[in-house]
Amino acid sequence: MLTREFSADATPCQRRVALQWVAAGILLPTWATWATGAQAQMGLSGAINYAGWFRALSQRMAKAYCQQYLQVLPGAAVDVMGLARKMVQTGSGELAKGMQSGQWPADVGRQLAEVQKQFALLNQMTSAPATTTALVVAASEQADRTLLIAQAVTEAVEKMAQAPSARLVNLAGRQRMLSQRLAKNYFLSAAKVDSKVVQAQLASDAMDFRQALQTLKAAPVSTPSIRNELELADSQWLFFESALRRPADDTGLNAVATTSERLLGVMDKLTGLYDAALREVLG
Repeated sequence: MLTREFSADATPCQRRVALQWVAAGILLPTWATWATGAQAQMGLSGAINYAGWFRALSQRMAKAYCQQYLQVLPGAAVDVMGLARKMVQTGSGELAKGMQSGQWPADVGRQLAEVQKQFALLNQMTSAPATTTALVVAASEQADRTLLIAQAVTEAVEKMAQAPSARLVNLAGRQRMLSQRLAKNYFLSAAKVDSKVVQAQLASDAMDFRQALQTLKAAPVSTPSIRNELELADSQWLFFESALRRPADDTGLNAVATTSERLLGVMDKLTGLYDAALREVLG
């Protein structure tokens, strides 16, 4: 797992919260080894997982940038941004191996190249100090453009897997993105950014998250580990949903920052469990 010292401007409370985020299980994924034949099919389940991470990372970077603007646990937000950038870099490199080996069709290769281009722009935008609302809005819009391309890549790889249960990996992985976009939009609302549009997406994403959680619970692909993690996801969602309903004061802002990271960790673990179950099906 990627770790580094917390920023000098972080207070003891902020350092303690950041350590809680690390303990929540926000890990750098172990990227799949690409091969041919049956091993390549098994690799596709991991590719859905990892390509799907790009969706969440786009929103996570925008969320962390908005946190810095609002001075919500700014030291921890810097660490989150650094980890997200590292994950994008590592994931892009690993997925590029599929392009070099000829594993990906030409259209998927073009989409992967476009994802890298869009992340480069997002990285450039979020490298500037978050000093104005206009900069935060621009970063959020770029994150949304990046998300659209990442979604297209994930869906393309899911189709390549040719297994109905591949949808569960995609669906669970999308929950990671929703956790981050919900938090980002809560922060945008706190920054007085286009409240009607932001509020509409907040409501829509919350409904999507609840519905997807119910779909995952009802899915036939299940193991004791998956069931346990689904129960944990339920409880973490309740904490996060409660935080999203709080006024955007210091307590509410801090609660959304921390609970969004905890929910992200749970959903990432759950996605990995579906990934493992799919590999057994494809194998």
